[in-house]
Amino acid sequence: MTQLITLDDLLAARCRVKPVLRATPVYRSDSLSRLAGRSVLLKPEQQQRTGSFKVRGAYNRIAQLPEGVAVVAASAGNHAQGVALAAALTGRQSTIFMPTGAALPKIEATRAYGATVRLEGELVDDSLMLARAFAADTGAVFVPPFDDPDVIAGQGTMGLELAEDAPDAEAIVVPVGGGGLLAGVAASAALQRTDGARPKVIGVEAAGAPTLTRALKAGHPVTLERLATMADGIAVARCSELTLAHAQAFADQVITIDEEAISQAVLLLVERAKAVVEPSGAVSLAAVLSGRIPGTGPVVAVLSGGNVDPLLLTKLIEHGLSGAGRYLTLRVVMQDRVGALGALTSELADLGLNVLDVEHHRSGRPLAVGDVEVQVTVETRDVDHHYEIVEALTSAGYRAGPLD
Repeated sequence: MTQLITLDDLLAARCRVKPVLRATPVYRSDSLSRLAGRSVLLKPEQQQRTGSFKVRGAYNRIAQLPEGVAVVAASAGNHAQGVALAAALTGRQSTIFMPTGAALPKIEATRAYGATVRLEGELVDDSLMLARAFAADTGAVFVPPFDDPDVIAGQGTMGLELAEDAPDAEAIVVPVGGGGLLAGVAASAALQRTDGARPKVIGVEAAGAPTLTRALKAGHPVTLERLATMADGIAVARCSELTLAHAQAFADQVITIDEEAISQAVLLLVERAKAVVEPSGAVSLAAVLSGRIPGTGPVVAVLSGGNVDPLLLTKLIEHGLSGAGRYLTLRVVMQDRVGALGALTSELADLGLNVLDVEHHRSGRPLAVGDVEVQVTVETRDVDHHYEIVEALTSAGYRAGPLD
């Protein structure tokens, strides 16, 4: 039978990791609370050392190893940085295998913490196999990203903090990849409060990587054949027996959230909370804002990390703005005559609109002789604003409508 962590394990882990952690106190977001219709509390682990919660588990595992023993790990980013920093803090060498497609900022950050980075393997699973082989060949200790009781206990120190910082929380919402963070936080909540008055702990996966959802349904870990999500930090093909056992014993629910909701959560965190959070760290807020979390009381959204590639962040913000109705592309058909385009742009200016892009088409469209089609993209407040703009242009005599 799988051995579950205990409250003593969690308390010991807290004593071990607290001196090296950066405080990330919970705070309430008024604007996000208004959007959610309930009090939303944020646990900003993107402000943690290395930019994610991963240093908690990595340090708790590595600090217990004999002095001088080298470590090895595999990761696309956050676990890599956590292990690299933990190794540096304990005075030991670390080797990190990262997939060849890993984001450059994460690679450089891992090196900056003192690790030797080896870019080998197309997928994280390939890098994991190489790391285990390296451990067997060299005697270095392999530090898994989630399949280890010390790693789980280290992640669970967050749950001890939440009990102090958010004692009235009705629910704690946690991102899920391999399940180590959910395992630790759920165990912490359950083991501290045995009177039934504890908060519900709910895990959130990307719909394109429902690893734990499938495992819970099957009753055993299942390997996903395909992962399709922007949230690369939680794109894990298989959980472990250990994390599954903890989820079964302590977690209240695991749900999935789609890509649109994730991208909009990333945007809202930048815009409303002034927080840069990676997609995998924003799934918790996405679930809260979707109304999928039971209850009406205070809810904690764990923002598990902020190590997002700036290029991806730019794309996510653009996508999130589009999904939130902040852009509108109009198709306007009008007579092909001198000054017509200028008259249209003047009309848009009178409506207080900022024009982002204009395309002018005379051919390849089902147009009457003498007509021209203009596609114009403008900035808007929200989806309701779209209807106001179309109505105003129609009233001004234009044949206008949103581009399908």
